[in-house]
Amino acid sequence: MSLRRSARNVTKSVADSTIADSHYVVAKSATKPTPTASKKRKSDASTASPEQVKKAPDSEFAVPKTPLSKKRKVKAAEESPAKALPFTPTPATVGLMASTSRSAEAEHPLDDLASLKPRPAGPLATNAPVLTPDGSKVVAYASSPLKSEHTSPQSENASPAKKRKAKELVPPDVGALRPPTATIDTLLNDAEAFLVKVDPKMKSLVEKHTCKIFTPEGLREAVDPFTALSSGIIGQQVSGQAAASIRKKFTALFPATHPSFPTPAQVLALDLPTLRTAGLSQRKAEYIHGLAEKFESGELTAAMLVSASDDELIEKLVAVRGLGRWSVEMFACFGLKRMDVFSTGDLGVQRGMATYMGRDISKLKAKGGKWKYMSEQEMLSIASTFSPYRSLFMWYMWRVVDVDVSGMQDGDAS
Repeated sequence: MSLRRSARNVTKSVADSTIADSHYVVAKSATKPTPTASKKRKSDASTASPEQVKKAPDSEFAVPKTPLSKKRKVKAAEESPAKALPFTPTPATVGLMASTSRSAEAEHPLDDLASLKPRPAGPLATNAPVLTPDGSKVVAYASSPLKSEHTSPQSENASPAKKRKAKELVPPDVGALRPPTATIDTLLNDAEAFLVKVDPKMKSLVEKHTCKIFTPEGLREAVDPFTALSSGIIGQQVSGQAAASIRKKFTALFPATHPSFPTPAQVLALDLPTLRTAGLSQRKAEYIHGLAEKFESGELTAAMLVSASDDELIEKLVAVRGLGRWSVEMFACFGLKRMDVFSTGDLGVQRGMATYMGRDISKLKAKGGKWKYMSEQEMLSIASTFSPYRSLFMWYMWRVVDVDVSGMQDGDAS
């Protein structure tokens, strides 16, 4: 008896030692024999994935599980459903999340979902997000910019009280902006309904053409004012193809940002002769250089472009060398997405309005002069009934005579 008892003790001691050395979990049922380490490792290796096999030796805390039979796997899945795997974005999704495309707003990663409240908009406001030189965006009807464009190392270390005070000094929606009357999802519908109400003749135009500039997608496109205005200067008095070629050569002067447009500071770092190598005339090089100085000095800012009234905006920008009234009006309409812009000096608008009023434009063209088709006063009088949506009315006047405004929308021609 003593020999049998001794043999059992030795066997138990060896088994315990084997289990302790293998780092494996002992099964709950004590009646079942514990597999040896070598068999266990072989079994795990046959069921584990290549990544698990590779990583297991490096982790001292890895605890391989005893493989279940097919019958037990089915039963376990029915009794206790497996936890869902954590979301792993595909490369395409990562690209979308990290994208800085100007065609999408970055106020909220889920901004385009219908469950979230759309951004407020109004016919007398800047309805596009406006980019600052540091890449942040300023929008109307917000108490402060999405990210302060006046951030400095000193302000970063300032106390919370000082930061709040600095923000409260220049909120972009104080002053000329009136309360919002719509959202970016409803603005175009409101404008179309208004035009048709003023003149039922507009209905056929509205039904035939959709102005993508003021659609919800169009109003989500952020505008870089320096890029848009500089592109307008580049495109002055040259064809669209020539303007595109010059712009491409111009951006190539700045390898760090090419093919994107350089910042004002980067433009100021180059002298005029270097800028001219892109195909710019001396005067255009001076214009773009001077525009960069305005933005770099803070005389022109995203907050000002958002909050200024139409008259203030035109007065401020026309004062910049190289920017005429027509260029500024096109920027206000196609860039800032303002809804009550009306350009009487545009020949396409004149021609469209004359056609809209039932006049024979082939005869009127022979008159010559700046006002070939209709006097400025008459144009203003007719357009006034469509305020505060004159930008959309102007766009439809181009459509009457099929004027191609794609270059204006892209900011490549002015």
